Amino acid sequence: MSNSFSRATFDRRSFLRYSLTAGGAVGALGATGLLAACSSGSNDSGTASSMNPKVQLSWQKNIEFAGEYWALENGYYEAEGLGTPELLTGGGAGTGVETGLTSNKVWIGMTAPQLTAPVILQGAQLMTVAATFQKNPFCIVSSAENPILSPEEMKGRKIGVQASNENVFAALLTANGMTESDVQKITVQYDPTPLTTGDVDGWVSYVTNEPITLEASGFPNANFLFADFNLPLVAETLVVRQETIDNERDKVKAFLKADIQGWYDAVADPAGSARLAVTKYGADLGLEEEEQTKEAIAQNGLVVSPDTEANGLLTMTDGLIEENIIALEKAGYSIKPEQIFDMSLIEEVYAENPDLKR
Repeated sequence: MSNSFSRATFDRRSFLRYSLTAGGAVGALGATGLLAACSSGSNDSGTASSMNPKVQLSWQKNIEFAGEYWALENGYYEAEGLGTPELLTGGGAGTGVETGLTSNKVWIGMTAPQLTAPVILQGAQLMTVAATFQKNPFCIVSSAENPILSPEEMKGRKIGVQASNENVFAALLTANGMTESDVQKITVQYDPTPLTTGDVDGWVSYVTNEPITLEASGFPNANFLFADFNLPLVAETLVVRQETIDNERDKVKAFLKADIQGWYDAVADPAGSARLAVTKYGADLGLEEEEQTKEAIAQNGLVVSPDTEANGLLTMTDGLIEENIIALEKAGYSIKPEQIFDMSLIEEVYAENPDLKR
């Protein structure tokens, strides 16, 4: 059991990527530094104005980037004239996607609206051009013997909340007409042992992680997604600078085309995706293939939706965009759709390549 929990603890530091902390993305660079970077006009040739673009991942090279692995393995990027994109590990100091983009250190990055929005509101010219996860992975996990299956069922219960997730939890409560007085919020770290010992009834988690590692350790559990209860934020969004769209529109579209193909491959072959993560791209992380396969299967539930079945992977409907704008407002970020989302490029990709949908 302890081994499973240690892996979960490691992976859960990824909450720092998606947590709704106002200081998260902006704090990493600082408002002054951010605006200076946005106006510096610097253009490091290594950032990818030519071949081999630098791609900032939101986290370690685990299963989350299976689509990019397949796009590399099957030569999709190369076929689009992009060479071999460099996937940069994220999650450490100075590796935030927004920081890399605003300082011209990377060409494209994978992040989430709640991290991009505050940076845009500080003056950065960034734009979201695609969304891999149609739903964010946040959930409340609980014991199968005493399940919590909705925000309403959290009332009066002890809920373990990590410090970095205070705001996203508060946003969930607000979105469902609740306040912190409705629950017993317990500040916790990342090891979910308090859930297994009964010290808490529910735990802020990723649906692609703790539910799987807890089950594997012999703790049957249940969960509900934040995204299914009025907080439908997307995740693993592809973000570029506005100037990149203006000056390299065809190249962005080429990247999207290759990425789309990679993600169709990833969805079709969870076991193969796990193998790539474990044996090649994340070989130094000590990942376990069986666990990564289970996470890949769970992840597919976030990548594929009725909308993507109709419109293609990585797309966002106008309705989903509007839901995200409302969710961002609940999280304290008042922003207009046209300030943060531009789906025209991916729409053109599918219009020009109707055979991409599988």
